[in-house]
Amino acid sequence: MPQSIFVFDFGSNEAAAQQARHKVDAWKQGFRLGDKMQLKFERTDSAGTEEESGADPRKAARAKPAGKKPAVRKGDGNKADDSGNIRLFVRLAFSDHEKLSHQRWLDRIPTEEPFKSAKAQTIRTGDPEFPQTAELFDSLE
Repeated sequence: MPQSIFVFDFGSNEAAAQQARHKVDAWKQGFRLGDKMQLKFERTDSAGTEEESGADPRKAARAKPAGKKPAVRKGDGNKADDSGNIRLFVRLAFSDHEKLSHQRWLDRIPTEEPFKSAKAQTIRTGDPEFPQTAELFDSLE
């Protein structure tokens, strides 16, 4: 089964990352993709914000696994949001007879609006960094 993983680095732009999540969710529902397209977030906070405020890292750690509730983090203040780095992972896993659909999604996703502004990387099954990225994707919640 050919798989590809897109890695989009949104930096500290939480709004664009959430817009991208909504776009992927709409595609999954509208095109009935189910598990063929999966989405996960990786949020990292810089060491500077952890030292500035003692309670915020614990709140941010609780908000990380959910990944779909930005309202929890927005109430904490803008300092934590500005310094964090948000990466969005989109995994495409189509079966062998759906190669054309797989290729169409590979071509379409980076050209859509919320994904244009992010730094993108496409990792395919045969690439040397694919096993590491796939493990990272599986470890994210």
